Amino acid sequence: MRAETFERMRSLHPKRHAHTESGQRDHRRRARPDENHLPEDRRDLEKLAGERRNEDPIKQTKIKPDVVFHLPIKRAECQGARTDESRKFRALNCSQAKDHRKAMAQSEIDSVRALLSSKPRPVGWAERRKRLDDVGAVWPIAADVELAVVDVNGVSGEYSRVSGSDASRVLLYFHGGGYCSGSIQSHRRLVTEAGRAARMRTLAVAYRLAPEHPFPAAYDDALAAWRSLRNQRIAAAHIAIGGDSAGAGLTLALISRLRDAHEELPACAWLVSPWTDLTMSGSTLATKAAVDPLIHREYLNELADAYLPASMDRKDARVSPLYADFKNFPPMLIQVGSDETLLDDATRLAARAGAADVAVMWEIWPHMIHAWPLWNARLEDGRRALTRAGEFIRRCVANATE
Repeated sequence: MRAETFERMRSLHPKRHAHTESGQRDHRRRARPDENHLPEDRRDLEKLAGERRNEDPIKQTKIKPDVVFHLPIKRAECQGARTDESRKFRALNCSQAKDHRKAMAQSEIDSVRALLSSKPRPVGWAERRKRLDDVGAVWPIAADVELAVVDVNGVSGEYSRVSGSDASRVLLYFHGGGYCSGSIQSHRRLVTEAGRAARMRTLAVAYRLAPEHPFPAAYDDALAAWRSLRNQRIAAAHIAIGGDSAGAGLTLALISRLRDAHEELPACAWLVSPWTDLTMSGSTLATKAAVDPLIHREYLNELADAYLPASMDRKDARVSPLYADFKNFPPMLIQVGSDETLLDDATRLAARAGAADVAVMWEIWPHMIHAWPLWNARLEDGRRALTRAGEFIRRCVANATE
């Protein structure tokens, strides 16, 4: 009946109802104006947005289908470069904004270099451990971080969380220090802020150190930490594993061990300044020696001698994961500074893992030094690196649990 009435009314007033029938379509067309009818300033903005998408600083250049290279420069760093009069972006102002940010980053990393120079590396192992604790703890953790000491199957550990952290998801973290130094204390600021960025709990592990406890002590402690989480019925897909330097090596060694045992794997691996080759064959050990304030070939050889039994092959994948089989590994995020002697360790790791069809994100951070996110409290690029890592971890955990 209603349809018949409408048809009759339309026959009596065809123009009015033609407008009614087509009004919504006309309105939708008006809501999406043709580009030629855009105001001039809006066209300029959209044109620049397109250019910035084409020149997005987080550029992706694929070597293998799943190997992605990133240059981490802020997406919106020119956001404040619009003029008050025209509200248009100007290339000159964008360039000035970039130059200003680069100058700020350089000033901040120079301050970290000065801090490291003021505390030169001593000779004894105890003194070296104290020095790394002191350097890493220069800036305390944020006031809202909650800490809890825990026994991890006989190994000391520490949980951290902030408001909003998902207790059912955990970032398991192994600190760096060449298997001979480093601690929960030295890396507490890094780990707790990484947990904030990932929006999950963290578990930092105080694995046993060489030379008092050579291989396989740390290797076994890493597995004990994993077992502890799994025994709490935390799903493997809800766990991300991360580490810096030697801790990144432990991360890869643990995942390889789990894969070989046909166990469930973590959602992803986060690797900062990874030390992956204890044969020290990387080319940047020589080419970056003059700019790296921390890591040099002689020091690495000393660490390897302390960690490895004399008869052990330094190409053993349990200690040099660069030589591992990466088949079926979970996604990796590799972050490394351009001023690192271990740059080539990260480069070759990305290539080898990518060749094994692992989803790899590889980021080179200009002018950054070894394990720079440690100083995130005073280093913007340290905070940005942690933000990037948090985004990666959240995405991987979400994908793994679907």
